[in-house]
Amino acid sequence: MPSFPRVLLGLFCLLVALLLLAPTLVVIPMSFNGNKSLAFPPVGFSWQWYDNFFRNPDWTTSFSNSLIVALIVAVVATVVGTLAAFGVTRAAARTGGLLRALLITPMVVPGVVLAIGIYAVYLDTHLVGTVTGFVLAHTMLAIPFVLIAVQASLEVFDRRLETAAASLGAGRLTVFRTVTLPLILPGVLSGALFAFITSFDEIIVALFITSPYLKTLPVQIYTSITRDADPTVAAVGTLLFLATSLIIIAGLLLGMRRGRT
Repeated sequence: MPSFPRVLLGLFCLLVALLLLAPTLVVIPMSFNGNKSLAFPPVGFSWQWYDNFFRNPDWTTSFSNSLIVALIVAVVATVVGTLAAFGVTRAAARTGGLLRALLITPMVVPGVVLAIGIYAVYLDTHLVGTVTGFVLAHTMLAIPFVLIAVQASLEVFDRRLETAAASLGAGRLTVFRTVTLPLILPGVLSGALFAFITSFDEIIVALFITSPYLKTLPVQIYTSITRDADPTVAAVGTLLFLATSLIIIAGLLLGMRRGRT
């Protein structure tokens, strides 16, 4: 039978979870509002805002733009961040610390400062409102998350396994592919997921480098809120919440299955 302190701790955790989820859960009924306004509690029931999201080219185009950019950023940032993590981990202590501090700078510097700097550079290089410009800017913002995730895996990685594989005749590439990568794969996948989310949700830099011809979903949401504030925004938020929840649940189930095997 569970003790009273354990029950109390469980209730406290449940309360904190409800507090964190409450703002998100409120969005769901708002997306079915029958009136053309963001209001809670909603008045009536309607699917029109979901229909508007899938039929309105402004929403569908901005969603596809965000998805394409985020997928490219996830791949590029994962490769670059993983290589950077290897360099930082296997450098001398002082050098590695300095390199790590430099590489995580985009996480520390205020987003507005970065956005102004990127916008100034992009004006001269004609990258404003281009997929290349978005990918480069978002990759810079995503690399620190990949670096931290992969470096955490490398910190607990036993390098003697690499030495043992090399002593048996395996080349460096073979050692990395068959020994190192499988063991640090959870960190790499976590970094890739963080890179994807960072790019997909980024708004501050996107507002500076967007154009009428290329908008990402966060920019479209911001534009809709400031212009007409119809419940389509709530419908988009609900769809993103459900998609994120499914990804997290799938990851947990996969982790549990791997743990059992």
